[in-house]
Amino acid sequence: MTALLAGFPILVLLLLMLGRGWSAAWAGGVGLAVALGVALAAFGFPRALDPNLTLDRALAGTGAEAGFTALTILWIIGPALGIHHLQMGTGAAEVLRAALAAFAPDPRILALLVAWFFVLFMEGAAGFGSSVALAAPFLVAAGFRPVEAVTITLTGHIVGVSFGAVGTPVVPQVAATGLGPVEIARATGIYHSLLGWLPLGAVILFVTRSRPDQGGGLRIWRWTTAAFLCFLAPYTLLWYFVGPELPTIGGALFGGVAFIGLLQLFGRREGDGGGEGSPSVSPAPATVLRAAAPYLVLVALVMVTRLVPGFRNGLQNLAFEWELHGVFSGSIQPFYHPGTMLLVGFIVGALLQGAGARTTVRAVRDATLRLIPVAAALLAMLGLSRVMVHAGMTEALALQAAAAAAGAWPLPAAFVGLLGTFVTGSATASNILFTDLHRDTALATGLPVAGVVGVQGFGAAAGNMVCPHNVVAAGATVGLAGREGEILRQTLWPALFYAGAGGLLALWLVR
Repeated sequence: MTALLAGFPILVLLLLMLGRGWSAAWAGGVGLAVALGVALAAFGFPRALDPNLTLDRALAGTGAEAGFTALTILWIIGPALGIHHLQMGTGAAEVLRAALAAFAPDPRILALLVAWFFVLFMEGAAGFGSSVALAAPFLVAAGFRPVEAVTITLTGHIVGVSFGAVGTPVVPQVAATGLGPVEIARATGIYHSLLGWLPLGAVILFVTRSRPDQGGGLRIWRWTTAAFLCFLAPYTLLWYFVGPELPTIGGALFGGVAFIGLLQLFGRREGDGGGEGSPSVSPAPATVLRAAAPYLVLVALVMVTRLVPGFRNGLQNLAFEWELHGVFSGSIQPFYHPGTMLLVGFIVGALLQGAGARTTVRAVRDATLRLIPVAAALLAMLGLSRVMVHAGMTEALALQAAAAAAGAWPLPAAFVGLLGTFVTGSATASNILFTDLHRDTALATGLPVAGVVGVQGFGAAAGNMVCPHNVVAAGATVGLAGREGEILRQTLWPALFYAGAGGLLALWLVR
């Protein structure tokens, strides 16, 4: 009964968004009200959290956490929106679209380049929603419809989430278990390496469904297989031998270079890789470089800040932290935050493109106006998340799943990870929330701790496809505020299928 009550706010949220088509802001607001009512009536909130905590202080602290986290997310979305509007205002988006059409006239090949290699590179380097927020408008500029663009990028990026942001999701698992980072990376990476073709296949199915006029089905599946293998080889070698920091970023970088090389060698013959057979004329290289300036600056900043240890450590040490009533807290590393990289990319990109003051100000204005409904949705969703976490409702759901699963725990463990990301909005937060539970369950059932924790990390990555704040953030960058339910209806089933496939595989691997 406790678990049913704990899950009721999530059920209400899903019914309103999927069944009634409500926006994330309105559905999240109702879900928050329901969660607060359940927390007060059935979970002893806030006394169960701290006997000395009054309701007004609990609400203030929960609101402060939700508001602070919303600001850190908006710090990503805002500059990403600014870059998008700048590109549209300067005509750079059209230049890049023409260049991509000349290089990869088949939109499915373009989807492989952007929604696989590019989005995985950004996920590995920055994470925390920045990858999809940046890639989705890029696809829209290349001619994809907004819902397609968000769905495609949300689906394509999840293979890299477990090792996103230079391995950040693994850090709390190392702290909670005492296991080494390489051991956890091996226990997690095996699922993505064996099953990562599923989300990539879903990307191509989404694209093909929206472009039925594109023939040559066998040809695109050959290129899809090539894209997966190009990423898989360096990705697997890195998580197995090196650890969690570099698999996603290295797999995307080295794999992307290899894939582009294959396109240049063999794509010309089939009209996929540009060259003599391309139906479009590519703009001059200098024009393309200038049009891509914000992205190139961003990539350079990400590489330096993430891969140069001394510089990275210095930026990470500059942190802002706060605490309230000894229970609620938050922190941010402002100079290491992806939003700061995006802001610098916007400013330097505008200068390099020669954008005038009027164009730049208009881009800032348009981006800011689009942030208003997004902020409301984020506050509602994050408020719901923090109430459920602090009231013990999320933990109650996981404990009930553990009790019901008994010896088959690796199977639902993937769904617990997905649930954690759905509720908290972050694979890292899901790992923080549930790694202790998985460790204790593994010890109680005689299963290897690393194996069970690895399934949690995998499931948490799958949850990134459906967590509401990711959907809100990505949708906002392409003008879909208020239509998040349309995206969630597209991504829910692939996310559940991917987590389920991982759980079934875990029944065989985790012994």
